[in-house]
Amino acid sequence: MAFTNGYEQNENETALKFLNLNQLETEAKKIIPTGGFGYISSGSEDEWTLQANRKAFQHRQIVPKALSNMEDPQTDTTVFGLDLKTPIMMAPAAAQGLAHAKGEVDTAKGVAKAGALMAQSTYSSTSIADTAAGGNGAPQFFQLYMSKDWAFNHALLDEAKKAGVKAIILTVDATVGGYREADIINNFQFPIPMANLVKFSEGDGEGKGISEIYAAAAQKIGPDDVKRIIDYTDLPVIVKGIESPEDALYAIGAGAAGVYVSNHGGRQLNGGPASFDVLESVTKAVNHQVPVIFDSGVRRGSDVFKAIALGADLVGIGRPAIYGLALGGADGVYSVFEHLNKELKIVMQLAGTKTIEDIKHAKLLNIQY
Repeated sequence: MAFTNGYEQNENETALKFLNLNQLETEAKKIIPTGGFGYISSGSEDEWTLQANRKAFQHRQIVPKALSNMEDPQTDTTVFGLDLKTPIMMAPAAAQGLAHAKGEVDTAKGVAKAGALMAQSTYSSTSIADTAAGGNGAPQFFQLYMSKDWAFNHALLDEAKKAGVKAIILTVDATVGGYREADIINNFQFPIPMANLVKFSEGDGEGKGISEIYAAAAQKIGPDDVKRIIDYTDLPVIVKGIESPEDALYAIGAGAAGVYVSNHGGRQLNGGPASFDVLESVTKAVNHQVPVIFDSGVRRGSDVFKAIALGADLVGIGRPAIYGLALGGADGVYSVFEHLNKELKIVMQLAGTKTIEDIKHAKLLNIQY
């Protein structure tokens, strides 16, 4: 074990054996300190939306295709011009040092080993450069929590470009922090500095709660901000936190190269719909103009399949990978991706879909049991 400011961090580096991703949460809770685990696992208010994210996948059913005359399904795909071994990506998630001493550096290593796409957060425990180096040349995106201070934004974007990231993810659903009761109960304040805040701003996040950190973020975000980031970076910009067709079209109209359907894992607006339940309406509005990324509540290969069948091009996971990180470092993260890919291939075989493109033409039913 390692300690940072008295906060205990696991240092294990080992492949994991487990039954399913839900089991990982139970095991990770045993080793992540209470405050850190509460921050990672919880949602806002009474967690209705957090729970709905999981239940929503029951709203659609996959039609088996037995006489498909196919075998050995393949999960490789190309999105945003990137050749990936899997459509499952690492969603941007803050402060992964709460789970493991090496934080995002190990996450990047595990994701790269899986041939997947990594997205790193503004509020990472490790720097943009160190996280990128952990991936050893594998593709990464950088997620921007836009600040009121454009000098800070520019410094982050400059560093991201220098590190070789392939796109910017602009998060637009966190202009304030959701009311997260677990953090209040635990009196949680970040015990570990956030590397990018240390380097590029006067604060470092240490000793603050997430709401205090969000207070420095921009509360006003509109289409002009999307254009400004595109013009400044000359990189593709993906807008994250989209849950309505209207916002998707606003983003595309502003020049966004991708739309990211997410409710922040149920951590922001409680009482809003499950991300899966709004996915189809957004993808229909987007109508293949740009790629669509989806996350929130993904725990099974069948979840990944259903999201792709409803129009997602990439499917993000957050908490399960962080729990894998906590238990096994980079190898633990890799174990999570490998397990989810294994489940996905089983579903693909039983649904008669050889490729990821075939999944996009698979039939889902909408039977209300």
